[in-house]
Amino acid sequence: MIVRYDIIVVGAGHAGCEAAAAAARLGSKTLLITMDMNKIAQMSCNPAVGGIAKGQIVREIDALGGQMGKVTDRSSIQFRMLNRSKGAAMWSPRSQCDRKQFINQWTRVLSQTENLNIWQDIVTRLRIEEGVVRGVETMLGMIFEAGAVVLTNGTFLNGKMHFGKVQIGGGRISEPASFGLTEQLASMGMRTARMKTGTPCRIDKRSIDFAVLTEQLGDDDWHRFSYLQDGDRRLKQMSCWITYTNERTHEIIRRDIAESPMYNGQIQSIGPRYCPSIETKIMTFADKDAHQLFIEPEGVDSNEYYLNGFSSSLPIHTQIEALHSIRGLEHAVIYRPGYAIEYDFFDPTQLRHTLETKLIKRLFFAGQINGTTGYEEAAGQGLIAGVNAHLSLNYSDKEFVLSRSEAYIGVLIDDLVSKGVDEPYRMFTSRAEYRILLRQDNADQRLTEKSAQIGLADAERIGAYKRKMQHIEALRTLLEQNVDRGSELNILLESRGYNATTQKLKASELISRPNISAQDVINICPKIREFTESITENREEIIESCEIEIKYKGYIEREKLSAEKLTRLENIAIPANFDYTKLQSLSTEARQKLSAIMPKSIGQASRIPGVSPNDISVLLVLMGR
Repeated sequence: MIVRYDIIVVGAGHAGCEAAAAAARLGSKTLLITMDMNKIAQMSCNPAVGGIAKGQIVREIDALGGQMGKVTDRSSIQFRMLNRSKGAAMWSPRSQCDRKQFINQWTRVLSQTENLNIWQDIVTRLRIEEGVVRGVETMLGMIFEAGAVVLTNGTFLNGKMHFGKVQIGGGRISEPASFGLTEQLASMGMRTARMKTGTPCRIDKRSIDFAVLTEQLGDDDWHRFSYLQDGDRRLKQMSCWITYTNERTHEIIRRDIAESPMYNGQIQSIGPRYCPSIETKIMTFADKDAHQLFIEPEGVDSNEYYLNGFSSSLPIHTQIEALHSIRGLEHAVIYRPGYAIEYDFFDPTQLRHTLETKLIKRLFFAGQINGTTGYEEAAGQGLIAGVNAHLSLNYSDKEFVLSRSEAYIGVLIDDLVSKGVDEPYRMFTSRAEYRILLRQDNADQRLTEKSAQIGLADAERIGAYKRKMQHIEALRTLLEQNVDRGSELNILLESRGYNATTQKLKASELISRPNISAQDVINICPKIREFTESITENREEIIESCEIEIKYKGYIEREKLSAEKLTRLENIAIPANFDYTKLQSLSTEARQKLSAIMPKSIGQASRIPGVSPNDISVLLVLMGR
């Protein structure tokens, strides 16, 4: 049986859900194919969204009109703004989620999205004709034709799980692996390799001694992920808990390290450096006598708890013995053990910035298939792939690409296609040259208008954004006025360690001082207070936005100038199919790397490992610069 769609998305993980939702909302008739409709947007590892730099990505997804932020807020059971003691560029939202509610909320979103159908099946082969993807074939014998295909296969491509010496084929516990696609694409010349990730055991709440653990409370304020208020947190808020490994734990693991697939040669693939297994932590940091662990709830109505920091592929009996040596977990009962999983990925330098493959036209990759790790990185790629799949069918001259100075998503994708990966890629604030510009608070100011131009941001979002900006502009104007020189001003100054004054001071000058907040100034300025109290939508967010811009004004302006210089290099295009092999003035490594990646601009070429500043100078001369 043959059925026709505009776009097919393979895989309903975080990348697939965003890709399908975006393509369908833009107007493409879209089919989302998943192995199990009951596990849409399954949180395979920690049931949490956000964190350092990852939270910024989720805010960007929301600002663009994606769904992850709203889904997260509706399923949140603990919200925290990380790094509040540091500068605003480092603030990162994080939410612990109810795993089942997260699935339910995403299922609700997809079921209410026009132009979107879901089919439960396994894709085994792509239909490709003359270098252009034409559809997919499935295990059930279905043929779905389409103008574009987005692959978001996660850890399922030839997936293999490791429980000590026990090996089981699968993409996730109790779920089968997917075969055929890797072999087909590799036979056509696409470079593929293997990666490894892992997850810890899950613990029964009733067997945990919470009395001896350190409680970690969430924030009780207005912050959230979505810029739209309909995503506000609705569930009961819950605590996380902290404990530590100890020397006895380490002794048990060291004793059985030879049975770990990571150390006995059973696993040969690349593992994540920044989310290592507990055995890797203990062997790598042999001088440490303790490692911090977080015990985190999986849901409001669940007894299941996640042991963050204890990922392991050790034999089950070793995991249990080590677990029982930890304070508070002496009598812990587990629901299932931790395990490692190996899976196929494709070298992302084979992609364009749109996430379309260079080898096969209108075939897009997003998520772990590109060598990344994390729900947030996957979702960001999924949204970009879904948008560009739609544009490729409807506008031959349009593409949606974010630059490194516009978004963390832009940094992520540029790193992938320009540098490739030698380990599972995880986003950090340090990867972004312009992180003062790419703050979590201003993602809508950076991206919502761009989203509106392509039709992804709907009228509700655009209206909310315009109202917010009108209030921000009005508040900025008021903050440039002088503060009344009265006793309240001097009381404020002296309470914050400053001398009293008789001089005129602008409200913004006061806010720019350390230890004085925008709310402090609003409290002593009746006119400004009256205005802010009249704001009924996103009041706190508007005040915070103005405060951050004032306090970091110098840094922000300096980074804007630096970003403009980068943009000049990005605007120097390199002709398609440029022959680097004839340029003997380039280094041999540069010729090889440039020929393999075929950068679109001088800016992208400058970020390719192995391409030196001297090589860039040669290219600039050739481009008439």
